[in-house]
Amino acid sequence: MSEELGEREKEVLRAVVQEYISTGGPVGSQQLTRRPGFEVSSATMRNVLADLEELGFLEKPHTSAGRVPTDQGYRFYVDTLVKLKDPTPRDRELIHAGLAHEADLAEMLGEASRILHSLTRHAGVVVAPRPESAVFRRIEFVRLREDRVLAILVGQSGQVHNKAITVEFPITSDELLKASNYLSELLREVPLESARERIRAEMDQEQALYNALTAKALKLGAAATDLASTERMLIQGTGSFFEQPEFADVERMRALFRALDEKHKLLSLLDRVQVANEMQIFIGAESDFSAAGDVTVIASPYGNQEQVLGTVGVIGPTRMDYRRVIPLVNFTAQVLSRVLEKV
Repeated sequence: MSEELGEREKEVLRAVVQEYISTGGPVGSQQLTRRPGFEVSSATMRNVLADLEELGFLEKPHTSAGRVPTDQGYRFYVDTLVKLKDPTPRDRELIHAGLAHEADLAEMLGEASRILHSLTRHAGVVVAPRPESAVFRRIEFVRLREDRVLAILVGQSGQVHNKAITVEFPITSDELLKASNYLSELLREVPLESARERIRAEMDQEQALYNALTAKALKLGAAATDLASTERMLIQGTGSFFEQPEFADVERMRALFRALDEKHKLLSLLDRVQVANEMQIFIGAESDFSAAGDVTVIASPYGNQEQVLGTVGVIGPTRMDYRRVIPLVNFTAQVLSRVLEKV
C-alpha cells in the first residue's frame, strides 16, 4: 500500500494524524493549508484528502467536512511516518528514580504501571512473570489467622508470589518455620513449574517415610505451589479514558470497560509481546481486545539476561501521541530490565 502514496500524500497523512491527535476534531483542508510547509491551495489539499480517504487511510465522521485517521491510517503512520521523540531528561529521571528504589519485584512492577500512567495519561499495564518461569529460592509462611496462612514464594531472580492458603489442620508458628525450612531445602533451585510435581512425588512415598510435621509441610507446599489462579496483570489509570472525548459515548465506554474486565483477552494479547520479544503496537480492531473501541495497546517485553519475564505498556485511545508514548514504553522496559539484572 505504501507504494501507492507519493511524498505529498505521506506528508498530508502525517499532518492529519498529528493535527487530530492534537485537537481531537476532524481535520479539514483549510486547517492543513495553514500549517507550515504546505504551499498548495485548499482545492489541491481537498483532492489529496479525498485520495487518502479512497485508499482507506482517512474517513469522514458522520457529515463532517473534515476527516480523521482510520486504523489503517494510524498503522501506516506508526510503521512509516512517525518521528519519535526521545524521553526528556526529566522523564528519564522519574522512571529511573521510581524503579531503582523498589527492592520488591511486585512493588517495582506496580510502580512501572503507575509511572507510565502518570507520564502518558493513559492506563499503565504490567504483566508479571509467569510463576512457572521462576526458579525456586525459598518459601516463607506468615500466619494471617488461625486457619489462614500467607505463603511467600521467592524466585532466584527476585520474583515474589504470594498466595493465601486455608489450613485444615492445626499448626503452630514453630511448625510453620520448620515447614518453611524443609520446603526451601527440598525445592532449592527447582523451577516452580516442577515444584508441585516434586512435592506430589514426596507425598506419594510410603507414609512411614515421613512424620506428621513433614506431612503438614508437604500439604502446605502443595497448596502454595498451585499458582494457576495467581493474578499476573496490573492496570493503573483506567479512569483516564473518561478524559478523552472519543469515550463520551456511554455505550462505547461500557464496551471498553467490559473488555478491560475480560482480563484473559488482554493477558493473551500481552503474552504475544513476550513471545515475540519485541515491542508490539495493536491499533483498534487489530486485536480481539481493542475491537471494543478506538483503543491502542503499546507494549514492550522486559526481562533479564536469561529470559523474557513479562510485559509493560500502556492502553489508550488510538488518538494518542505515538511520538512520545512509544519511546516512554520502550525506555521503561529497558530500565526495568536493567534493574532486574541487579536483583
